[in-house]
Amino acid sequence: MATATLTIDLDAIAANWRALDQITASDCQTGAVVKADSYGLGAAKVAHALARAGARRFFVATCEEGADVRRALGSGPQICVFSGHMEGDTALIRDFDLTPMLNSIDQLTRHFEALGGQPFGLQLDSGMNRLGLEPGEWEAVAGFALEAGPELLMSHLACSDDPDHPMNAEQLGAFRAMTDGTGVPRSLSATGGILLGPAWHFELTRPGIGLYGGRPFEEARPVVRLSLPVIQVREVEIGEPVGYSNTWTAEHTSTIATVAAGYADGLPRTLSSRATLYAGRVPCPLVGRVSMDLITVDVSHLPEVPETLDILGPHQTPDDLADTAGTIGYEILTSLGRRYQRRYGALAA
Repeated sequence: MATATLTIDLDAIAANWRALDQITASDCQTGAVVKADSYGLGAAKVAHALARAGARRFFVATCEEGADVRRALGSGPQICVFSGHMEGDTALIRDFDLTPMLNSIDQLTRHFEALGGQPFGLQLDSGMNRLGLEPGEWEAVAGFALEAGPELLMSHLACSDDPDHPMNAEQLGAFRAMTDGTGVPRSLSATGGILLGPAWHFELTRPGIGLYGGRPFEEARPVVRLSLPVIQVREVEIGEPVGYSNTWTAEHTSTIATVAAGYADGLPRTLSSRATLYAGRVPCPLVGRVSMDLITVDVSHLPEVPETLDILGPHQTPDDLADTAGTIGYEILTSLGRRYQRRYGALAA
């Protein structure tokens, strides 16, 4: 079979959620970010696993994502939508009992006019300049917005993956200035903010990447293994090229495995002649260009060519692969292709 297998360890995701939950105080709720199909790992199954672990508040990017998570979880857990209440979202918010995180005066007006009484939260801009009401806007509308009874006041940290960055303290101060004394539950921190310490936790945290085994949660359990099938093996003589544009030429007689995955499957072209795959614990270099559906791997040093080679697993995390590709682990995870056969279970040793 020429389809790669992506193994996803739901127990590891749940364990990572529990570990991050334990870092916060007992009166601080730990939510879970399951946007982008749970970072490419399957929102329905991941949300179920997190709900069993104790999560009761889930965060998605769009109302369409929220509807999918609601179908999976049923009634009960709260599903918050970062994009707020966009034009055309009203029916989804109402029918799937979603909680939009309103981020502008236009959205406040739309929500109150269309769904007065429907739960909502508010996003405030504490300095990232991406989503949320700016301090002046908030000052103008805070009175009637708070009177309407928001479920949550939230903001988002720009530099929490760098604990020493001065922006973290600046945003904490700005958020407190806008929200102290409101009596409304507050949320400022995703994974990085949780690790900054209790001052950033407030009443709710929203871990995302840490659930899926990524930095900056270095203690996270690994969550994914990506095993790519070998579909052909050939001997290449000295001076023969491999792959598009002849970017790699054999310097000695080499055994080359052609493996079924490429940039259509989320493996960036920047991995060309730079990445490493693994046969068990043994590293095998990717040689030549990453093409749409195929990569080529030098397996000359192996006593026997296996049926599959791992590009993600115990010896290479999404962050490790991202370092090689010149990107971040988030992008590696969320780009994992639709062609992979997804399997849910423990990762093999």
